[in-house]
Amino acid sequence: MNNASRLFPPECTARARGLGRWPGAFGTRFFLALAVGLVWLGPAWWDLRFGIMVLGWDALALAIWWWDWSRLPCPEQLEVSRQWSEPVSLGSPARVKLEVRNQGNVRIAASLEDEVPASLRPQLPQEGIVVPAGRTGSTTYSIKPTERGEARLGRVFIRYYSPLKFAERRAVGDMAQVVRVYPDLEEARKLRLYLLRSRQIELEKRLKHSPGRGREFESLREYHDGDEPRDVCWTVTARQGRLVTKVYRPERSQSVLLALDAGRLMLARSGQFTKLDYAVTGALSLAHVAMAGGDAVGVVAYGRKIQANINASRGPSHLRSILDQLALVRGELVEADHARATDTLLKRQRRRCLIVWVTDLAETAATPEVIESAMRLISRHLVLFVVLGQSDLGSFLARRPENPGEMYRYAAGLELVQRRETLLRRLREQGALTLEVAPGRLAVGLVNQYLRIKEESLI
Repeated sequence: MNNASRLFPPECTARARGLGRWPGAFGTRFFLALAVGLVWLGPAWWDLRFGIMVLGWDALALAIWWWDWSRLPCPEQLEVSRQWSEPVSLGSPARVKLEVRNQGNVRIAASLEDEVPASLRPQLPQEGIVVPAGRTGSTTYSIKPTERGEARLGRVFIRYYSPLKFAERRAVGDMAQVVRVYPDLEEARKLRLYLLRSRQIELEKRLKHSPGRGREFESLREYHDGDEPRDVCWTVTARQGRLVTKVYRPERSQSVLLALDAGRLMLARSGQFTKLDYAVTGALSLAHVAMAGGDAVGVVAYGRKIQANINASRGPSHLRSILDQLALVRGELVEADHARATDTLLKRQRRRCLIVWVTDLAETAATPEVIESAMRLISRHLVLFVVLGQSDLGSFLARRPENPGEMYRYAAGLELVQRRETLLRRLREQGALTLEVAPGRLAVGLVNQYLRIKEESLI
């Protein structure tokens, strides 16, 4: 994203309050002092005065505890805040800062525990800080999101004590906060290089005095050997008395629609993430590159119902809208309604455009509904039909079977591959473009296919 700071979750601040009816406890040194007093219990069996000394020692320990507890800041004198220094995106490590402001008169040492969901961090973070009187102390902990969508953080629990460590207080800050976990933003940043590469190739073509392969007029220049005669501008040639040719570039201001299947097949995991997670990241990467190249991008994500339906447009605000919607796309445990998605695409876009459909194919002998639905689009639009492959299947078929059990599995896997290829060939025969790619390579594959389509002026 161009301005990543706008994606930061807002800072959350709360005044602490006491935890429980009696927000106090005994510190480690208090129990140590009691243990020292037990030394006098032995002699107390023979001399009652030693027993009185034990009671006096315990009373002294209690008095010191009371004095230490009373001078600790009240919970209301503590202010705790949660701060974010980077966007929260899928699979990317991030740091969260906890800050405590001590408005009391005594320096405290505090132990903080933040209620963080397991999707951000498998274990609750427990951090210790020292906060001088009237000053602020801070600590940080790391998170690594494993799910997109909205993550709900809760309270921050505080246990604090003075340097004497005889008494401690317990407080809690009500800091309920909903944080949006975006798709992998780092992947989209990396794929800007593909756009730069495409522009560099275009520039090299100009330096070599060869017109681009697009059909959008860019400029005029003197005719050179190898230029196509159909590109000669005869009106300017007649006026200047020398051959002048037109230079074209790949068309801009075209529309790209991204169709994402969020049905049950996309919930299969490939490594740490689901296929849907990879599809969302790939769609965001392609949207970023396409909009940077001047094209308008729209998104349709669907399960049994349409989850996201964004018209094709361009601009930073539109890219932000796509990012927000993709973050909330959730997988469903039922088969997706591909026919409804096709109806939405046909109603949404009447002019010819590029439709990138990312899905998976069910293992059935009949023709899947998604294939029939995609065929309805081919007559009006250019369809890039993308199927997420199974990397483990490819590695299995690359090995030679060593026993009858592996032979049967090998034959079943080979039949599966051949069935997929038959279905994809049917689409290609109807005029669609197809791509079968491993989930981890989806973003790169989509961008490469898009750049090839633009260079060859297929839309």
